[in-house]
Amino acid sequence: MIDYETRSLSADTWDDFANLVEENNGVWGGCWCLWYHGKEGEKASSEEKRAMKKARVASGEAHAALVYHDGKCVGWCQFGPPKELPRLHNARAYQKELAALPDWRITCFFSGKGHRGGGVASAALAGAVSQIKALGGGRIEGYPEDIAGRKATAAFLFNGALHMFDRLGFERTRKIGKHKWVVTLNL
Repeated sequence: MIDYETRSLSADTWDDFANLVEENNGVWGGCWCLWYHGKEGEKASSEEKRAMKKARVASGEAHAALVYHDGKCVGWCQFGPPKELPRLHNARAYQKELAALPDWRITCFFSGKGHRGGGVASAALAGAVSQIKALGGGRIEGYPEDIAGRKATAAFLFNGALHMFDRLGFERTRKIGKHKWVVTLNL
């Protein structure tokens, strides 16, 4: 098992995060992990998205558990309150049975090239849960993909794999897609 350390995304860790994003083509072609923040950056260039994400980090409007191995950032898990992360995939199905918004959402995972399949996402999820607890806890939602018994490419695992959430005690609440679940944990 690889020994990972997690740290909060902040002005102090911005360069580590930015280096990982830049080493990986801006993540999914220049997303900079902005999609879940809202539509304001949809038409922006990768450089503009970088500046937008940096401004969010500086103002405390972007949360993530960064994963480090041998002193280098190798992945992350983005999280935040719904006001910070209003967009979701499968939103129509999600809204159908929505009783109340959670306090926190876990929206996005990324593992850098050469670090996929080695537990980075699991370490990132544990780090995010730990950070949420330190920020006061509450009800956390995630939207992972169930990959049990089937192959799934990394392109479909940006919300994480269901088994990672199961291991940390998240409860399967309801399905919002063929293989996508809403899972919850109360801290």
